[in-house]
Amino acid sequence: MAARPKDRPWLMRTYAGHSTAEASNELYRNNLAKGQTGLSVAFDLPTQTGYDPDHILARGEVGRVGVPVSHVGDMRRLFQDIPLEQMNTSMTINATAMWMLALYQVVAEEQGADINQLQGTTQNDIVKEYLSRGTHVFPPGPSLRLTTDMITYTVNHIPKWNPINICSYHLQEAGATPVQEIAYAMSTAIAVLDAVFASGQIADDRKGDVVARISFFVNAGVRFIEEMCKMRAFSRIWDSITRERYGITDAKQRRFRYGVQVNSLGLTEAQPENNVQRIVLEMLAVTLSKDARARAVQLPAWNEALGLPRPWDQQWSLRIQQVLALESDLLEYEDIFAGSHVIETKVEELVEESLAEIDRIQQMGGAMAAVESGYLKSNLVASHAERRARIEGGEDKIVGVNIHQATEPSPLTADLDGSIMTVDPAVESRVVSALSTWRDTRYQPPFNHPRPCKALEKLKEAAAGTANLMEATLECARAGVTTGEWAGALREVFGEFRAPTGVSSAPVAIPVEEGTPLAAVRAKVARTAEDLGSGRLRLLVGKPGLDGHSNGAEQIAVRARDAGFEVVYQGIRLTPEQIVSAALAEDVHCVGLSILSGSHSALVPDVLERLREAGAADIPVIVGGIIPNSDAEDLKRAGVAAVFTPKDFGITEIIGRIVDEIRTANKLDPLEVPA
Repeated sequence: MAARPKDRPWLMRTYAGHSTAEASNELYRNNLAKGQTGLSVAFDLPTQTGYDPDHILARGEVGRVGVPVSHVGDMRRLFQDIPLEQMNTSMTINATAMWMLALYQVVAEEQGADINQLQGTTQNDIVKEYLSRGTHVFPPGPSLRLTTDMITYTVNHIPKWNPINICSYHLQEAGATPVQEIAYAMSTAIAVLDAVFASGQIADDRKGDVVARISFFVNAGVRFIEEMCKMRAFSRIWDSITRERYGITDAKQRRFRYGVQVNSLGLTEAQPENNVQRIVLEMLAVTLSKDARARAVQLPAWNEALGLPRPWDQQWSLRIQQVLALESDLLEYEDIFAGSHVIETKVEELVEESLAEIDRIQQMGGAMAAVESGYLKSNLVASHAERRARIEGGEDKIVGVNIHQATEPSPLTADLDGSIMTVDPAVESRVVSALSTWRDTRYQPPFNHPRPCKALEKLKEAAAGTANLMEATLECARAGVTTGEWAGALREVFGEFRAPTGVSSAPVAIPVEEGTPLAAVRAKVARTAEDLGSGRLRLLVGKPGLDGHSNGAEQIAVRARDAGFEVVYQGIRLTPEQIVSAALAEDVHCVGLSILSGSHSALVPDVLERLREAGAADIPVIVGGIIPNSDAEDLKRAGVAAVFTPKDFGITEIIGRIVDEIRTANKLDPLEVPA
């Protein structure tokens, strides 16, 4: 029997980058040698939020969750010996997407590449940053302009590039249901396309070229049948919107083009070996169905709930993809779900409910208006609170967390500190020193860059007017301007934006009737407030540094509110000084810090020291985040009252523990009230 012809596999990527451009370049070249077929660049938080490594907010964040790229020299080193004309590069970057693309283009030009042949993707979806990821910089209007200018530039000058990757990935991690994922992503796409076509920068006969370059980046959770149906629904709705709203007649241009990373925040710290089968199931959701198969896939590593994966862990995830694509017969068949009445019924249900939600958002004025009003954010916080309540109540079962918790010792985590990769704290000082050298030498041989101040003035002039900002941005890149200088110039013109938190409007998600755990904690809160004579207990929830993953902080804030606390939550991106000032001004009884980026070792001791200097050392400080055991012990020795990590999934129990720490700090007797 003749062998069946196989489909071409999807692009296989690993989301990677850390420490320095040189270290990340070595990692990329090693991954490509192992059979990876594309690059996916992770940038550190200062780069994502438009700060140079020596900015006060960058402290502790440099090189932690990605690679720092401060100027064209860093981008040059990041892709040294990697021919960009032959590469397909995905860059997870949003607020500073235009800047990173400009640096990439300049480096490609230096390599002698034909810019028309560059292939890759810039995420460039600012709406989901306002809702879930938190690396936004500018207000919605100017942010949409940056996106519009970038799309029109690439369509006209880098025709194979995907200038936007509309991203529902983080929406799922922030609590979105499949309907919300579809509706919010499609509403973002409508807002972007409406703005692009209204800008006058695209001829009517090229609308199809724009639509054909719009791509999506989605999340696949462990409910893989529902997730696969979600992808089929996405495809149908996109085909309908592009045909009916924008008049695109070419079916190929209307094709729903998407990449995927499977769910990372759903991976568990408890029994982390279970994460391998979770990753496989999630991958199947976006590969089994030929009619809704991802164009690119990147998988997290089994130990992401513990810390930064090592190269070996990333290799394991790559091999999972390769075994499915190369050893199985998956790519030899047509769509194996065609004709399934179960699948068709679920897809129709998702399409109907998603279209209804899209209509609601359009009636509000579209995605940007729904961001500014807080509608989208409050819905996500509420959905996440409901999901957390189902987990805590045992309705949603997570093996190793709320069911089947008994376990044999795992050899994978026998050496917890060796199970993850750590970034040398000295990296930050080296990067800062290198940046200082760059600033001092950028207009001297062999660089001979023009003085950057002239390029920055032209950028501000363009921003104050109506010109496409890409040309001025490219001039800044060639002039040796830094990331912080580029973003700082635009901050002067556009201002900054603090997105709604969605906490105050989130409904109560779990029962508070007599006899429930939350009712018991409410009693502890009320009794402790009475003992202290303070009216109500006050909890400050703080997000120091640049970590924008606010889901955990928001859920703590909502549950503490429901337990009777007065909650002070000012959102993301605060300095230790600002957090301590707020704690003193609000006369809080406890400070809770949430950090997932790894900057806890630098920022938490700073908060403790500032409280001591202010004479407020008696205010207990608790910390939550992805914190290795050894770091947790160090924090406790420094004065932290309690440390919570992803294994501590019971939020009501955490709130009860916070009350206990307040009583201990104020020398009150323990309360024999079960939490």
